Amino acid sequence: MLHFWGRIVELEQARVPGSIKFGEDFEFDSRACRLRRSGRVLKLERIPMEILAVLVEQRGQLVSREHIVERIWGKDVFLDTDNSINGAIRKVRQALRDNPEEPRFIQTVTGRGYRFIAPISDPDAQGLVFVPEPQPQVQTELQLQSPIQPQPPIQPQTLAEPLTIKPARSRRWIVFVMFIALIVALVAYLWSRSQSRPSGPKGQLMLAVLPFENLTGDPSQDYFSDGMTEEMIARLGSLDPQHLGVIARTSVMQYKHNKEPLDQIGRELGVQYALEGSVRRDSGRLRITAQLIQVKDQTHLWARQYDREPGNLLAIQGEIAQEIANEIQFRIGSNERTKSALQPALSPSESAAYELYLKGRYFSNKRTAQGLRQGNEYFQRAVVMDPHYAPAYAGLAESYALMGGYTGSPQIEFIPKARAAAKRALELDERLPEAHTALAVIAQNYDWDWATAEKEYRRAIQLNPNYATGHHWYAECLALQGRFNEAFPEIESARQLDPLSLIIATDYGAILYFSRQYDRAVEQFRSVLDMEPNFPRAHMLVWAYAQKASFADALADAEAWRQADNSPLWSWVMIAYVSGRSGDQAQAKLALEHLESLGTHGTADPLCFAIAYIGTGDNNQALGWLEKAYVGRSSSLTALKVDPIYDPLRGEPRFQELVRRVGLEK
Repeated sequence: MLHFWGRIVELEQARVPGSIKFGEDFEFDSRACRLRRSGRVLKLERIPMEILAVLVEQRGQLVSREHIVERIWGKDVFLDTDNSINGAIRKVRQALRDNPEEPRFIQTVTGRGYRFIAPISDPDAQGLVFVPEPQPQVQTELQLQSPIQPQPPIQPQTLAEPLTIKPARSRRWIVFVMFIALIVALVAYLWSRSQSRPSGPKGQLMLAVLPFENLTGDPSQDYFSDGMTEEMIARLGSLDPQHLGVIARTSVMQYKHNKEPLDQIGRELGVQYALEGSVRRDSGRLRITAQLIQVKDQTHLWARQYDREPGNLLAIQGEIAQEIANEIQFRIGSNERTKSALQPALSPSESAAYELYLKGRYFSNKRTAQGLRQGNEYFQRAVVMDPHYAPAYAGLAESYALMGGYTGSPQIEFIPKARAAAKRALELDERLPEAHTALAVIAQNYDWDWATAEKEYRRAIQLNPNYATGHHWYAECLALQGRFNEAFPEIESARQLDPLSLIIATDYGAILYFSRQYDRAVEQFRSVLDMEPNFPRAHMLVWAYAQKASFADALADAEAWRQADNSPLWSWVMIAYVSGRSGDQAQAKLALEHLESLGTHGTADPLCFAIAYIGTGDNNQALGWLEKAYVGRSSSLTALKVDPIYDPLRGEPRFQELVRRVGLEK
């Protein structure tokens, strides 16, 4: 570890104030790490900038790839030179507008390395310590400050005149400077540890697995690279959850087509490390590249390229996960050993089932009615191909459990299938968090069995503490029971593990609303709608405004959503409720008529009408519709205990009995 930070200190100490000029209008400022052309700063990433510094340092001399790797990344860090050095040299040439066929600045010596060939216009400029021309006193002093710096020895003719130092004083001076260098290195190391330490929900370091790039050139293969991303998140998240938190899929996939700078991604996700990778499949071969990067300085800590048969994919994922976990454990100084992630190669039928499963996850993750149906088809094909493949059953269970809410069809059509799939998944592998959460959401939203739901959520989180969905849904379960002191820490864990998830951000607002913190709820819902104006659940903002008696704001949002929404059923519910609460009974009646016309198709949740009638003050009608919602096992009834909308009914015996039947009685 000290060696790693020693190299960082060396790179920093290898610069002195000043800059050098070359070409007609280029200026390289080593102190500020800036490259300018005609006074304008050119954009160049850190690694290309460091390589340019090494080449300028030894201008006129051949610089080998090995020397570049040692100077930039160190001796003990593996690097895929084809992907890293070649790419960095290409970026430097682009910045310098240099032609590799007729170079003016950087010459390639095939098979050996590179040479900086441009003359320096001001040879006396003290831009870098490695320029031969500086004054001898400055050169010697800097050499003493970095005794372990991997630079070629300075030849006697480099100095303008010899420097005489008495032997005893020289030895004392060297010992003193070495002591200072050691202290600097130690401080840098400890500072890094303090900066890298707790930012996750339980004090872990945080890692983002950025979307693996699909290099096949075929967009239809996105399911494979996306699946690789999701599987790596799951594997790394379960390796060492006490020390390493892994950002959830929802957040990282937002960077799939948006190439923000790594430091910006680090800030937005709150991570110290990032894993980047790519996947290419052709002619029956599979090539996967992966590299682990420390975000704060974009240091490449580890990189590897894998060429395998496609049937070895699970084994490759385990190999990558294990190597990354070992690297990060080295960085954090953990003495605990992670369990092995290595797995044997799959049989042809198992490999085919796994690929069908990846396609199922790809479509079900879209969280649309059509996406869930397509995902279901692939999960079903996967279990036919391999009847013992537990993750495919877990995928079936989750998609069936969500289908009712996304399609508007009665839950009775899907819940028995969801329950059977979840139980089969756990018979095959009891350690699948997704299967436990599927059972939990069935128990919560359909059985109204809150004790079983809580037990299954807790088991899922125990199996994978980095499972953002487990924390998220468990937080909702606790909040619906009025246990807000327990709900807020869980939703906070979910937010830190999946910081860009719109649904998690929205449900944080819902918990604020249920706990009657209306101002904070409004602020939270607004922040979601600023990112996605048509995100349906975030329009709970209307209910928060209504409880604040901000009826004009509530109606404005409901009307805006109605005009933007292709199926405006809920927006008419909101308009009816808010108009009635504000005293505009004529507008409330008109909204009810629109609602009834939309509800004649038989797909409307009876709860819609119940809320509309609560707004108009017709409690008898509202209770009648709530009874219908109960018969239909509406999942929306789970909010009866905490939603302020139902406050006008709380004194009604029929309502109290309904709360008891839904399992929410105190």
